[in-house]
Amino acid sequence: MDIKQAQKISYAVNSAMLVMTIGFALLYILLDAGFLILFSIPTALLYLALYITIYKQKLDVFLWTIYAWLTLYTSVTAVCLGTGYGFHLYCFSMIPCVYTTEYMSFKLGKKSVRSFYISIGITVYYMIFMGYLSHSGPVYDRNGRFSVFFLMFNSITVFSYLVIYTNYLIRSIISSEKKLTEMAHTDRLTGLYNRHYMLTRLSELLEDGSQMTLAIADIDDFKKINDTYGHNAGDEVLKVLSEKMKAVCKGCEIARWGGEEFLILLYCGEDDARETLEKMRGDINAEPVVFDEKRIAVTITVGMSRKQDGQSIDEWIQHIDDLLYAGKNSGKNKVVQEKDK
Repeated sequence: MDIKQAQKISYAVNSAMLVMTIGFALLYILLDAGFLILFSIPTALLYLALYITIYKQKLDVFLWTIYAWLTLYTSVTAVCLGTGYGFHLYCFSMIPCVYTTEYMSFKLGKKSVRSFYISIGITVYYMIFMGYLSHSGPVYDRNGRFSVFFLMFNSITVFSYLVIYTNYLIRSIISSEKKLTEMAHTDRLTGLYNRHYMLTRLSELLEDGSQMTLAIADIDDFKKINDTYGHNAGDEVLKVLSEKMKAVCKGCEIARWGGEEFLILLYCGEDDARETLEKMRGDINAEPVVFDEKRIAVTITVGMSRKQDGQSIDEWIQHIDDLLYAGKNSGKNKVVQEKDK
């Protein structure tokens, strides 16, 4: 979430609180609760003033003012009307809101807050005013007039807050975890999987006995490309070839194995795998990479093999690497498997 999104949410929350304050004030008039009618005036004025803090992007001031005043408002209305009207329930929504604020502050790069101590403070405050209410009773005894409406409305509002805030927090955590996992498994330059992911994936697949063929593709004379056109051109070649590989091999898993090498996992036998890899090699050979108005001819050499009985993953990969270099030593720009040697 960026600051603009946070602003939009803050405007919506503040507007909802202002409308609720005005609506409650009208009901207080019907209840003839004089103090609550008067208390609604500074409450409404506060929410109007908070639009300025949101506009100035002082969202931390906005949030803590909302939380502090809502906690006060909760206690005042509960003491005046009693628990039958459900205003005390808002204290329960404050605690997850405070923790969500800490998370939002972290994401926005703001100063962290002491959510634990604030939540303890809210709990203590709740116990104090509820203890007073239990001992002295409500200020206004209205025999439960409109209490069902207030209780239902306040309950729905509190549960809505809890659902929305909890959903936001959990979704944000899940999204962050997915991004971290993607970063841990993905090569930043090419967008392909990285070496760590592929080794983990191979270990998993070997356990369930999946049919698969493994290949290593290496860009021919990549050092010459870097020396002739520069490293930026080399990076562009890596990115373009990565896209071409993904386009041809849609059902494959492809990793940047290191430098200009790519490890390609195909979920098929050797004959189908070779057909796919030959198409990949041919497509790359047929169309130069264009960089800075220069056309760079690029070819790849590929070694491929199914896993032999008794081979470890390292031995399997080493065998394919040997096939790759057999292709390099016999002319390059080709796909090599065991029967070609």
